[in-house]
Amino acid sequence: MSIACPALLLSAPASGQGKTTVVAGLARYHRNQGRTVRVLKTGPDFLDPMILEQASGQPVYQLDLWMVGERECKALLYQAAREADLILIEGVMGLFDGTPSSADLANRFGVPVLALINAHAMAQTFGAVAYGLAHYRPGLPFAGVLANRVAGPGHAELLAESLPPDLRYFGWLPRDGEITLPDRHLGLVQAAEIADLETRLERAAALIATTGLAELPPPVSFPALNVEPPPPLLRGVRIGIARDTAFTFLYPANLDALRALGAELAFFSPLTDTELPAVDAVYLPGGYPELHLEALAGNHALRAALRRHHQAGKPLYAECGGLLYTLESLADKEGHRAPMLGLLPGHAALQAKLVGLGMQSVILPEGELRGHTFHHSRLETSLAPLTLGRRQRAGQPGEAVYRVGRLTASYLHLYFASNPEAAARLFLP
Repeated sequence: MSIACPALLLSAPASGQGKTTVVAGLARYHRNQGRTVRVLKTGPDFLDPMILEQASGQPVYQLDLWMVGERECKALLYQAAREADLILIEGVMGLFDGTPSSADLANRFGVPVLALINAHAMAQTFGAVAYGLAHYRPGLPFAGVLANRVAGPGHAELLAESLPPDLRYFGWLPRDGEITLPDRHLGLVQAAEIADLETRLERAAALIATTGLAELPPPVSFPALNVEPPPPLLRGVRIGIARDTAFTFLYPANLDALRALGAELAFFSPLTDTELPAVDAVYLPGGYPELHLEALAGNHALRAALRRHHQAGKPLYAECGGLLYTLESLADKEGHRAPMLGLLPGHAALQAKLVGLGMQSVILPEGELRGHTFHHSRLETSLAPLTLGRRQRAGQPGEAVYRVGRLTASYLHLYFASNPEAAARLFLP
């Protein structure tokens, strides 16, 4: 049995075209019409989904044919179709970038592509770019194009005239600083830190109302697929998870996987809590510890509690920002350095440029898991790694994974649903 639901995948020629702003505005517009909107994000990302969740009022899950897997993607889309009046998928990078790409996902599930093109400093070439996106891969379901960052009606008319007659023009959005989302070194600023985010979302929704996107796209049929729950390996296990503005990079699917495995989740803040909850294991996810050095270093009570947890031989899993927190010290991009937990020997510092990026898998004693890396810091340590990740592209060695006692730490952000049983063993007392 399948369920039909209107669906659209919004992509672009490249990153930086304004995809997240437009998808967020589109989700908010249809939500304002009383519709239930489910937004999904192609590829690994923590920041865009925060914006999209606030815009839609619904949790945002990842779709990726490699990291998430085709079967899990199918199940997520079917579940979304069961509860939504509209499914929106935000693509990653450019439409054909990556293996697998946003185009691969659109082809696999028959979701039509809307191409968003940044038309700033562009006139008739707009038509050539649109034609290339539509025809580069024969058979790609293609809805049409939307022009972004347009100077005005005259500019918009030039763009429309450049399109071949078989390509639908959904209209245009102006250059508007009131809807632009602020960013920094890892991408967009976190939703909770944008004071006027609601105003920006409503402004974007009002602009969407003037385009062809105000209409619902045609329905797409999503076949039924129910995923069998994993064995309850974590039944009776209570996991403490760091969650505040310093540690926010948590996939909803990872939390779902831990709960499906039987775990009870308890959240705490390394910034403000002075005690660790009564837990059997701890999960330190990624985030921005470098932006909160003074607060993290100054919370002596919580640092001592985490050290006692580790000294007691209890499991502690740390990834990326969590890894940085476990080190002896961390320096921000201005060179200000502060002491961290001191559980792993070594020091890290923020760099001016990106240091690690891309999909990777890793074979641990617990099993193989998939995920990705994306960081601007560099780590120096005398500790030999337990193992190295493997890059999805060309299979070259990737990020180091370190282990001291029951502490496992790496720059990798693992997707627990890629192997729930292996993920469970990281947290088993």
